Amino acid sequence: MPDITLTTLQNLKLNGEKITMLTCYDATFAQACCQAGVEVLLVGDSLGMVLQGNDSTLPVTTAEIAYHVASVKRGNDGALIIADLPFMAYATLEQTLHNSAQLMQAGAHMVKLEGSAWLSESIRLLAERGVPVCAHMGLTPQSVNILGGYKVQGRNEAQARQMRADAIALEQAGAAMIVLECVPSELAEEITQAVKIPVIGIGAGVATDGQVLVLHDMLGLALTGRAPKFVKNFMVGQDSIQAALSAYVSEVKALTFPGTEHGFSA
Repeated sequence: MPDITLTTLQNLKLNGEKITMLTCYDATFAQACCQAGVEVLLVGDSLGMVLQGNDSTLPVTTAEIAYHVASVKRGNDGALIIADLPFMAYATLEQTLHNSAQLMQAGAHMVKLEGSAWLSESIRLLAERGVPVCAHMGLTPQSVNILGGYKVQGRNEAQARQMRADAIALEQAGAAMIVLECVPSELAEEITQAVKIPVIGIGAGVATDGQVLVLHDMLGLALTGRAPKFVKNFMVGQDSIQAALSAYVSEVKALTFPGTEHGFSA
């Protein structure tokens, strides 16, 4: 696979070809994902739950993310690597710069921050210093205690209007990509059309520019034994993990995943 860059992803959006992203935490799976044609590998703080067994992403540290970024980089063969800035790693501008530098030096090509328009100053600061940023909106797991649980966001008109405005503000601040999690499909489509940067969905319908899932979830390995509504077990009907990864890529590209049963309405 030729090296995937931000320009590659932008061209995929312009050409109407869906972008595929999966979480990844080690060299072996990085290699397998690349062989299947996955364009983006996300070293997510979801590792706190699927690898460490925590009940949330909050205990994960920047050092732990950096360790897994370095592992993924060694197995990577052309995918773009995004690294999560974990809980409170970007509470101040100084922390944001320091921790982003750690992740980029470990091998990330981009960092991801959870939040809305209040992130604008941090995003602008990072972009000016050569650090591409992906903004994560909608259900933001690091804010689970404020949100009152893992709930769909943007269902009422006031929330939806604010989310649309926030997405535009983040793009203007310099964000190079947006992830929308657990957002009504109609709203996700509106946001995708409102910005020029790629929008990746998870539980946000089929109209976004691409899809992301947690690797363990799409392989049927949900730790709780109960996968979220937006997850499909791609191991069903396949004889290997490699075949399941390829099926994920094929179905995202063909717009057969996600189906309406994987999305949410307002």
